[in-house]
Amino acid sequence: MIPEKPLLQQMFTRMVAIRRFEEAAIALMQADKLVGEVHAYLGQEASAVGVCSVLSRDDYITSTHRGHGHVIAKGASLRRMMAELMGRRTGLCKGKGGSMHIADVSLGILGANGIVAGGLPIAVGAGLAAQMLQNRRVVACFFGDGASNEGAFHESLNLAACWKLPVVFVCEDNKYHEFSLSAPLIAGSLVGRAAAYAVPGVQVDGQDVLAVYQAAQEAVGRARDGEGPSLLVVNTFRISGHFVGEEAFIPAYRSSQEVAAWQERDPIALFRGWLVTNDYFSVQELDKSQADVEAEIQAAVASAEADPLPEPEEALEDLFVTVEAG
Repeated sequence: MIPEKPLLQQMFTRMVAIRRFEEAAIALMQADKLVGEVHAYLGQEASAVGVCSVLSRDDYITSTHRGHGHVIAKGASLRRMMAELMGRRTGLCKGKGGSMHIADVSLGILGANGIVAGGLPIAVGAGLAAQMLQNRRVVACFFGDGASNEGAFHESLNLAACWKLPVVFVCEDNKYHEFSLSAPLIAGSLVGRAAAYAVPGVQVDGQDVLAVYQAAQEAVGRARDGEGPSLLVVNTFRISGHFVGEEAFIPAYRSSQEVAAWQERDPIALFRGWLVTNDYFSVQELDKSQADVEAEIQAAVASAEADPLPEPEEALEDLFVTVEAG
């Protein structure tokens, strides 16, 4: 089913917002205005937007170290995200989470995660809570192909299947484990692993946002109706490297031909072309949408640069401990 026109507009705008946010973050990183690493989501925009466009505001997502795209796709504030990356008090996590631990629980964003596969058990826990509360909420769990080789992937999929939890596992197969080609490191097929846990497994073109949307619609519908988890394997590619600045000390591990071939299937360009060809929007309307996003990103950067840094004593705030009785 093709989404209604307002949702198509939102999907396009959020894909562009992810692209421009990441480009701005890279520029700030290169200008020494960000602290820590940035793992850009460039080229994977259709995955996050296709899945999150099916979710409600109250549904949950768990993310990865490459999480900006997921957070934006779920509707987080660009201004507060940029402030977080710049370590400002006005950030989503008061400047304490940074790029790899960004979260907004008010939108069901349970956090990016610097640990490979770290979000999968969190998604299972959120799914169990939703099931026990009978609130029909669904969890979309994003992770990379590298995480599929971690024990947490198998443990999480197994438990979610045993208890029929409302979790949609979204494997973003971007073809690389950090600096190594994934194919020699994965036995069998990723989507085939779903069969071991008796859950539906679907492989989808991750450069086609509508294909992702349609696959996610079915998986989310099953989860919401109490039919248990699904595994979506989204075939995509990160145009940038594993993290910004890696070329300073990591030898080239991808050919320019491979990168160029994937750039020919840029998900934003493909979606833009589809929208125009099918008379949903004119070129001028989409140009204006992109210009509006650009203005919003520039305003977010300017606002973040002007915002205050946390005071040193704030480092001791927002800390939580568990005290065992007895």
